[in-house]
Amino acid sequence: MDGRWYDADAGPLVRPYAMTGGRTKPGPHGVRFDLIALVAVDPGGGAVGDEGLLGPEHRALLGLCRSETQSVAELAAEADLPVGVVRVLLGDLLEAGQVKVSRPVPPARLPELRILREVIEGLRAL
Repeated sequence: MDGRWYDADAGPLVRPYAMTGGRTKPGPHGVRFDLIALVAVDPGGGAVGDEGLLGPEHRALLGLCRSETQSVAELAAEADLPVGVVRVLLGDLLEAGQVKVSRPVPPARLPELRILREVIEGLRAL
């Protein structure tokens, strides 16, 4: 025995509440991140040197967002973190000006099915 008390099946050694500092809600403003909300790095956001002040999980999320805009659910899956933790970490990044979030369109604002069918038929007529 090499003296290790854990193995690969034990899971992460850092508990989720440690990653978020015990917080369960993102940011002081209580921002809510829907699973389908799109997150991208804000090009006009905080300076690159500011990233040194962020934790490793914050930097991992920024790295995932740099390649392409991703949803909150995708970020959680890619980072292998619980969605609640990702929401809190994204709240930190949003507050620091590192990311921007596009909220999904509410269903009430989507066009009616009748209008969509008329548009499709108009395109077919062309």
